[in-house]
Amino acid sequence: MRVLETMDENFRTDFVRTSTELKRNPVLVLNADYRPLSYYPLSLWPWQDAIKAAYLDRVDIVAEYGHFVRSPSVQIRMPSVIALREYVNLKKQVAFTRFNLFLRDEFRCQYCGSESDLTFDHVVPRARGGTTTWTNVVAACSCCNLIKGSRSLKQAGMSLHRAPRKPTSRELQNIGRKFPPNHLHESWVDYLYWDAELQA
Repeated sequence: MRVLETMDENFRTDFVRTSTELKRNPVLVLNADYRPLSYYPLSLWPWQDAIKAAYLDRVDIVAEYGHFVRSPSVQIRMPSVIALREYVNLKKQVAFTRFNLFLRDEFRCQYCGSESDLTFDHVVPRARGGTTTWTNVVAACSCCNLIKGSRSLKQAGMSLHRAPRKPTSRELQNIGRKFPPNHLHESWVDYLYWDAELQA
């Protein structure tokens, strides 16, 4: 089912990282409550999938682009926003993945604040019994990661901007709203609820 594919993290992160057909006239996908399935990456489908889903009565077309798709017998205005007819319950448990870890830490090194060359670091090193969990792993730039090595924070003379903890699904959604994508069609804005200063 296409809805499940949309929720798959690999599908969502591929859109952020690669230039594909999806970037030409993407369609914003809303749940049946008219909220995006995901803010970051933004829940988008290729226009072809949106038209197919509309034809199969699985979605309602909420807004359209100004141009048409034509076949020999049919002319259809290209959708820009669609809403699922059946509500999809979003996962409340947050998967412990590299992407979600970076999103929780707002794509910044938790030691120096750098946004480049990110990796992750065990606050209590694994060599000292540290575990790979939400509460012991943080985003870190390569430089800070190398400086800290397998030492404790005290030994390395370093401190964290924020103590690591397991985020809720809602928290990740709210953080994702701070990172609007480069492409925001005017017909999407009413459904995204970005902070006003981020819309500029």
